[in-house]
Amino acid sequence: MSFTADEIASQPALWQRAIELLPEVRSVLPPAGADVGIVGCGTSLYMARAAAHLREGRGLGRTDAFAASETPLGRHYDVLVAISRSGTTSEVASLLRHRTADRSVLLTAVPDGPVAAVADDVVALPFADERSVVQTRFATTALTLLRAHAGDPGDAAVADARQALSVPLPVDPAAVTQWTFVGRGWTAGLAEEAALKLREAAQAWTESYPALEYRHGPISVSGPGTVLWSFGPLDPSIAAEARAVGATVVDLPLDPLASLVVAQRTAVQLALARGLDPDTPRNLSRSVVLSGEALAGLT
Repeated sequence: MSFTADEIASQPALWQRAIELLPEVRSVLPPAGADVGIVGCGTSLYMARAAAHLREGRGLGRTDAFAASETPLGRHYDVLVAISRSGTTSEVASLLRHRTADRSVLLTAVPDGPVAAVADDVVALPFADERSVVQTRFATTALTLLRAHAGDPGDAAVADARQALSVPLPVDPAAVTQWTFVGRGWTAGLAEEAALKLREAAQAWTESYPALEYRHGPISVSGPGTVLWSFGPLDPSIAAEARAVGATVVDLPLDPLASLVVAQRTAVQLALARGLDPDTPRNLSRSVVLSGEALAGLT
């Protein structure tokens, strides 16, 4: 079994640990009413987008999400939350040095790295660290913590995640030529992450969109052999249109974060079917650490 598969299977227990950790770290996370920015790169960016939509949607205050390299330096926040599994991501460290907020908080699996050195507060999640290059459990554990902080107790998600580890995959991934993932609200970030997982681990042709954007172009690549996978209930008319052109619709009756677990499993299965190692995807490393001219572009 791959490291990635093992790490996927550990998620329900780690999400429960994150929920139980909340009382210890609540005081350093953004309070209600604060203007907040949440930043990350890659998978962490998509978790940031999901968390930002959840927080603002619950009426807890304006919350923006950006790729660390694209955060407007002229925009000031009460709290800037950064997500970095490795704690070494150059773009995140550079942003925190710019002091675009009164206070910065880092969520990381490695609390003694260079990003932690420039953060005001650190929420350490070392129990969710990973050996695989492909992120799964750290990202979802960080999001579970932020989701709980936004008022979702998370019990249903944990229970559904346990179920997600054993349900049959909704499609044979080896028979699929193209994947479109969609979501609405906070789950649009999960759609982006699912697309990234299959792209990273299995070199699959994947796309992601807000669900109602599917009609505005993406449906043109749907047909026999393609999948439309929704995180959260899919509008029946969209499902009908996708099926009418021959696409397979996946709309699992699970918490959206648990549906992401099924997508992660699908990525591993597809990688193995293609003779790929899901732990070490092509051209990728565990962390992006820049130097020289590349680092100069962050100033």
